[in-house]
Amino acid sequence: QVQLVESGGGLVQAGGSLRLSCAASGRTFSSYVMGWFRQAPGKGREFVARINYSATSINYVESVRGRFTISRDNAKNTVYLQMNSLKPEDTAVYYCAATLKYYSSSYVYSQTQNYDYWGQGTQVTVSS
Repeated sequence: QVQLVESGGGLVQAGGSLRLSCAASGRTFSSYVMGWFRQAPGKGREFVARINYSATSINYVESVRGRFTISRDNAKNTVYLQMNSLKPEDTAVYYCAATLKYYSSSYVYSQTQNYDYWGQGTQVTVSS
């Protein structure tokens, strides 16, 4: 079992930056694949990024590549999402997620049903 708590959301102007954090409970955080998803009003939950246990395998959705950076600190049981050059279309509730399952295909980690644990979400609003 792991509990996830996101923080760091807020209101920012277009072009600005935010860093989201996701703190995890439990002693096995370093074994989890961690993902960030987002959900805009009236839309489904969208994959943003994921990072494997050792940070040697990272994937992003194309729309955030080059602007967002996912990282993790296993000593602090925390995963981060650094978001730069924010756009109004980045406005959403951002969720972190965790799974112990291993998949050879990175595509599988972009699907919500393949994660076992979810945080409560943190709101990010980007004004134009």
